[in-house]
Amino acid sequence: MSERKYNRVFLVVMDSLGIGNAPDALEYGDEGSDTLGSIARAVGGLRIPNLNQLGLGHLKDGPGLEQVETPLGDFGKMNELSKSKDTMTGHWELMGLFVDKPFRTFENGFPDALISQLEEETGRKIIGNCVASGTEIIKELGAEHVDTGALSFIHPRIRYYKLQLTKKSFH
Repeated sequence: MSERKYNRVFLVVMDSLGIGNAPDALEYGDEGSDTLGSIARAVGGLRIPNLNQLGLGHLKDGPGLEQVETPLGDFGKMNELSKSKDTMTGHWELMGLFVDKPFRTFENGFPDALISQLEEETGRKIIGNCVASGTEIIKELGAEHVDTGALSFIHPRIRYYKLQLTKKSFH
Protein backbone atom coordinates (compact mmCIF):
# COMPACT_ATOMS: atom_id res chain seq x y z
CA MET A 1 0.00 0.00 0.00
CA SER A 2 1.21 3.48 -0.72
CA GLU A 3 1.71 6.10 1.94
CA ARG A 4 -1.06 8.67 1.91
CA LYS A 5 -1.91 11.66 4.04
CA TYR A 6 -5.45 11.65 5.36
CA ASN A 7 -7.56 14.56 6.58
CA ARG A 8 -9.96 12.12 8.21
CA VAL A 9 -10.30 8.40 8.73
CA PHE A 10 -13.43 6.29 8.81
CA LEU A 11 -12.56 3.20 10.79
CA VAL A 12 -14.81 0.20 10.14
CA VAL A 13 -14.54 -2.37 12.92
CA MET A 14 -16.38 -5.62 12.31
CA ASP A 15 -16.79 -6.95 15.85
CA SER A 16 -16.81 -10.70 16.27
CA LEU A 17 -16.14 -11.24 12.58
CA GLY A 18 -13.11 -13.48 12.96
CA ILE A 19 -11.05 -14.02 9.86
CA GLY A 20 -9.10 -17.12 10.95
CA ASN A 21 -7.11 -18.37 13.91
CA ALA A 22 -5.26 -15.85 16.05
CA PRO A 23 -1.87 -17.01 17.37
CA ASP A 24 -3.36 -17.41 20.88
CA ALA A 25 -6.58 -19.17 19.74
CA LEU A 26 -5.80 -22.36 21.66
CA GLU A 27 -5.37 -20.36 24.90
CA TYR A 28 -8.96 -19.07 24.60
CA GLY A 29 -10.64 -22.20 23.23
CA ASP A 30 -10.96 -20.67 19.75
CA GLU A 31 -8.84 -23.06 17.74
CA GLY A 32 -10.18 -23.36 14.19
CA SER A 33 -12.20 -20.14 14.41
CA ASP A 34 -13.05 -18.46 11.13
CA THR A 35 -16.38 -16.67 11.40
CA LEU A 36 -16.17 -14.88 8.04
CA GLY A 37 -15.18 -18.01 6.16
CA SER A 38 -17.80 -20.11 7.96
CA ILE A 39 -20.58 -17.64 7.12
CA ALA A 40 -19.47 -17.41 3.49
CA ARG A 41 -19.50 -21.20 3.13
CA ALA A 42 -22.78 -21.66 5.05
CA VAL A 43 -24.74 -19.29 2.82
CA GLY A 44 -23.15 -20.41 -0.45
CA GLY A 45 -21.14 -17.23 -0.89
CA LEU A 46 -21.40 -13.64 0.23
CA ARG A 47 -22.81 -10.77 -1.80
CA ILE A 48 -20.86 -7.85 -0.33
CA PRO A 49 -19.75 -5.64 -3.23
CA ASN A 50 -19.17 -2.55 -1.10
CA LEU A 51 -16.97 -4.36 1.42
CA ASN A 52 -15.06 -6.00 -1.42
CA GLN A 53 -14.55 -2.54 -2.97
CA LEU A 54 -13.09 -1.37 0.34
CA GLY A 55 -10.65 -4.31 0.32
CA LEU A 56 -12.16 -7.09 2.45
CA GLY A 57 -11.56 -9.67 -0.28
CA HIS A 58 -7.82 -9.00 -0.05
CA LEU A 59 -7.75 -10.33 3.52
CA LYS A 60 -9.29 -13.76 3.00
CA ASP A 61 -10.19 -16.21 0.26
CA GLY A 62 -13.72 -17.54 0.23
CA PRO A 63 -16.97 -17.65 -1.71
CA GLY A 64 -17.97 -14.09 -2.55
CA LEU A 65 -14.80 -12.54 -1.14
CA GLU A 66 -13.31 -10.88 -4.18
CA GLN A 67 -10.13 -8.91 -4.68
CA VAL A 68 -10.54 -5.70 -6.62
CA GLU A 69 -7.78 -4.13 -8.69
CA THR A 70 -7.87 -0.78 -6.90
CA PRO A 71 -9.51 -0.96 -3.44
CA LEU A 72 -11.18 2.23 -2.26
CA GLY A 73 -9.83 1.81 1.26
CA ASP A 74 -6.86 0.58 3.18
CA PHE A 75 -7.50 -2.68 4.99
CA GLY A 76 -5.97 -5.01 7.50
CA LYS A 77 -6.63 -7.61 10.11
CA MET A 78 -5.49 -7.40 13.69
CA ASN A 79 -4.06 -9.87 16.16
CA GLU A 80 -4.33 -8.40 19.63
CA LEU A 81 -1.22 -8.07 21.74
CA SER A 82 -3.28 -7.44 24.86
CA LYS A 83 -3.89 -10.29 27.27
CA SER A 84 -7.65 -10.52 27.13
CA LYS A 85 -10.41 -11.75 24.89
CA ASP A 86 -13.17 -9.21 24.64
CA THR A 87 -14.46 -6.50 22.37
CA MET A 88 -13.51 -3.60 24.63
CA THR A 89 -9.87 -4.67 24.84
CA GLY A 90 -9.72 -4.85 21.05
CA HIS A 91 -11.21 -1.38 20.71
CA TRP A 92 -8.80 0.03 23.29
CA GLU A 93 -5.84 -1.54 21.52
CA LEU A 94 -6.94 -0.12 18.16
CA MET A 95 -6.72 3.31 19.76
CA GLY A 96 -3.32 2.64 21.31
CA LEU A 97 -4.04 1.33 24.81
CA PHE A 98 -2.36 -1.99 25.63
CA VAL A 99 -4.02 -4.13 28.31
CA ASP A 100 -1.48 -6.41 30.00
CA LYS A 101 -3.79 -7.91 32.65
CA PRO A 102 -6.94 -9.79 31.59
CA PHE A 103 -10.23 -8.51 32.96
CA ARG A 104 -11.86 -10.45 35.75
CA THR A 105 -14.17 -13.22 34.64
CA PHE A 106 -16.84 -15.11 36.55
CA GLU A 107 -16.04 -18.76 35.83
CA ASN A 108 -18.60 -19.96 38.40
CA GLY A 109 -21.35 -17.58 37.33
CA PHE A 110 -22.36 -14.24 38.78
CA PRO A 111 -23.03 -13.81 42.51
CA ASP A 112 -26.39 -15.08 43.78
CA ALA A 113 -27.21 -11.59 45.10
CA LEU A 114 -26.98 -10.13 41.58
CA ILE A 115 -29.09 -12.92 40.09
CA SER A 116 -31.73 -12.51 42.83
CA GLN A 117 -31.88 -8.77 42.23
CA LEU A 118 -32.30 -9.30 38.48
CA GLU A 119 -35.10 -11.79 39.07
CA GLU A 120 -36.81 -9.39 41.45
CA GLU A 121 -36.51 -6.39 39.14
CA THR A 122 -37.54 -8.23 35.96
CA GLY A 123 -40.15 -10.48 37.54
CA ARG A 124 -38.65 -13.41 35.66
CA LYS A 125 -36.56 -16.41 36.58
CA ILE A 126 -32.93 -16.27 35.46
CA ILE A 127 -31.59 -19.45 33.86
CA GLY A 128 -28.04 -20.18 32.84
CA ASN A 129 -25.75 -17.97 34.92
CA CYS A 130 -22.80 -19.87 33.54
CA VAL A 131 -19.83 -19.51 31.25
CA ALA A 132 -21.00 -20.44 27.75
CA SER A 133 -21.23 -19.19 24.22
CA GLY A 134 -24.53 -17.72 23.09
CA THR A 135 -25.10 -20.53 20.61
CA GLU A 136 -24.36 -23.23 23.21
CA ILE A 137 -26.81 -21.76 25.71
CA ILE A 138 -29.55 -21.39 23.09
CA LYS A 139 -29.25 -25.11 22.29
CA GLU A 140 -29.28 -26.01 25.99
CA LEU A 141 -31.83 -23.57 27.42
CA GLY A 142 -33.63 -22.07 24.43
CA ALA A 143 -36.76 -24.21 24.74
CA GLU A 144 -37.08 -23.47 28.47
CA HIS A 145 -36.71 -19.77 27.76
CA VAL A 146 -39.43 -19.83 25.10
CA ASP A 147 -41.76 -22.06 27.16
CA THR A 148 -41.43 -20.21 30.48
CA GLY A 149 -40.22 -16.70 29.65
CA ALA A 150 -37.18 -17.21 31.90
CA LEU A 151 -34.22 -15.04 30.93
CA SER A 152 -30.99 -16.69 29.82
CA PHE A 153 -28.03 -15.04 31.54
CA ILE A 154 -24.55 -16.05 30.44
CA HIS A 155 -20.96 -14.98 30.76
CA PRO A 156 -19.00 -15.74 27.55
CA ARG A 157 -15.48 -15.81 29.15
CA ILE A 158 -15.12 -12.11 28.61
CA ARG A 159 -15.75 -9.12 30.84
CA TYR A 160 -19.45 -8.65 30.27
CA TYR A 161 -22.61 -10.70 30.54
CA LYS A 162 -25.32 -11.44 28.02
CA LEU A 163 -28.98 -11.46 28.84
CA GLN A 164 -30.64 -13.39 26.05
CA LEU A 165 -34.33 -13.34 25.26
CA THR A 166 -36.63 -13.71 22.32
CA LYS A 167 -39.15 -11.19 21.12
CA LYS A 168 -41.95 -13.74 21.53
CA SER A 169 -41.14 -14.50 25.16
CA PHE A 170 -40.68 -10.87 26.20
CA HIS A 171 -44.19 -9.64 25.40
